[in-house]
Amino acid sequence: MKGIRGDCVKRKYIILILTVFLLPLSSAGGSFGIGKYAGEFISIGVGGRALGLGSAYAAIAGDVTAGYWNPAGLSHITYPEIILMHDERFGGLMNYDYGAVAVPYGSGASLGISVMRLGIDGIPDTRNALIDYTGGGILDEAARLDYDKITEHSWADWVVYLTYSMRRNERLSYGFNVKLVRRDFMEFNATGIGFDIGLMYNPIGNLFLGVNAQDITTTLVAWNTGTNDLISPTLKVGGGYMFEALGGRFIPLVDIDFRFESRSFASNMSLGPVSVDLHAGMEYSVRELFALRVGYNDLGNLTLGAGIHLPKLNLDYSFAQFDGTGQLGNTHRISLQITLSEDRFARKTD
Repeated sequence: MKGIRGDCVKRKYIILILTVFLLPLSSAGGSFGIGKYAGEFISIGVGGRALGLGSAYAAIAGDVTAGYWNPAGLSHITYPEIILMHDERFGGLMNYDYGAVAVPYGSGASLGISVMRLGIDGIPDTRNALIDYTGGGILDEAARLDYDKITEHSWADWVVYLTYSMRRNERLSYGFNVKLVRRDFMEFNATGIGFDIGLMYNPIGNLFLGVNAQDITTTLVAWNTGTNDLISPTLKVGGGYMFEALGGRFIPLVDIDFRFESRSFASNMSLGPVSVDLHAGMEYSVRELFALRVGYNDLGNLTLGAGIHLPKLNLDYSFAQFDGTGQLGNTHRISLQITLSEDRFARKTD
């Protein structure tokens, strides 16, 4: 009985996913609309370290994943970095893949490119496979499927970030993204472009602050059906503090996401058109070799993580349960980060 119930939940979730995806296609005539949750596929998060911290990462994103979390942090890298991540969500129904490359440029700048794909593959299309044995053109209980005519499609969302970051001085850095969006499903597709601006500031000692204004100009996603979605801005504000204790280093972190989509149900707090989502995390690391992490994300789920850090290789793992019951499967994420830490690749200093 439990297995049957789980299969039903999964089947219902596939229908829900596709329904949400197809909503923009139901309108035509060049209409515009602020799509509540229209940018939800962009907000999943990347990197095993950040996700193990409950996605509270805007203040300390100083590696290749900064192209996503806060473009200002990309200027903190010293060597070229590469990262890959694979994630299977909702019991393997959905695949989420991420890869990024970042290189230092000059004495204080960095350039990066990040690519994300979220999709469901192998979706059967039976529209051309129905056979009407009645001859009346009405598909009833006599209708059958011609399995040779069933084709498969994929639903896929692609996002590409092009990042530039500059370190103004030892305490202040800034950066921005040009964000390209592509959505595909059967004969329907959409393209969009958006912009992010980030700041990182170290006001005193081991206190770190970060701000990332995502989709700051409102991201337009235009469908080939004539429908247009507008992804409203999100303001991410974060802070973290480092201190030494118990033979290692602790970093408590807090992020707050301010959204402007009039969310009332799917948010931690809301006031009129503004909603607030909270993220929190704690990392304990020993000699930059091993780290343990715990976090709380905006879905109200506890996250756990661990990391092993070698001279040129970081391996980070995170765990989260989607719905608190486990019926939709747990989410395990592993990211592999390579640093080309050789003198010939090092940042050039004046």
